Amino acid sequence: MSELQIDLDRSSPVPLYFQVAEQISEAIRRGDLPPGSRLDNEILLADRLGLSRPTVRQAIQYLVDKGLLVRKRGVGTQVVHGQVKRSVELTSLYDDLRRAGQEPATSVLAIDTVASDESIAQVLGLTTGAEVLRIERLRYASGEPLAILHNWLPPGPATLTAAALEERGLYEVLRAAGVRLRVANQRIGAKVASPAEARLLGERRGAPLITMVRTTYDDQGKAVEHGSHVYRASHYSLEVTLIER
Repeated sequence: MSELQIDLDRSSPVPLYFQVAEQISEAIRRGDLPPGSRLDNEILLADRLGLSRPTVRQAIQYLVDKGLLVRKRGVGTQVVHGQVKRSVELTSLYDDLRRAGQEPATSVLAIDTVASDESIAQVLGLTTGAEVLRIERLRYASGEPLAILHNWLPPGPATLTAAALEERGLYEVLRAAGVRLRVANQRIGAKVASPAEARLLGERRGAPLITMVRTTYDDQGKAVEHGSHVYRASHYSLEVTLIER
């Protein structure tokens, strides 16, 4: 941070904390502060800029909330890895992260067989109470928690274990078992993080999350999996290509 030039206009109506935050943000965008860069601590930065510690703290918190900086105990404040930008295609998050060089990792929180409730049974084309495999996973990108993934699957040819799902993505495991994924219905939304979600994702309670609900079908039109996922809005976005018709 010592080489980063921050010029403040103290006569401007723009708050000083916002001026600091915007110039740090621009330095990150230009690549002057690459991912992993460590910032001066609040005391040093406040002293160098002639600002109060609360002003500098507000600027840093603003960038933390935007997902550009992260505070790590024993390390300090660092620039985070770039936001994951994902095209809307019939691919798994694991595959997309791997292609983007984001070093995906998975922690399987739960995997068990349960009786389907009415809503899950309906989307999977089963009778209510039929057994389904329920999976809950925490997905990481470059060491940072990114998403909580919930999936329900009907009985099928794939042998799904925690070990397999920690090594590979769900779609990769299904395809390896001969499942031909063909089409999916997907709905994107948003919500605020619950206390449990915030704890798992390293976010504050009430932080914005992107939601995705998807049902995937094979080439015979049979539902092969239903997913309900949440993603950190500060670290994740979806890109859609629009074509004129």
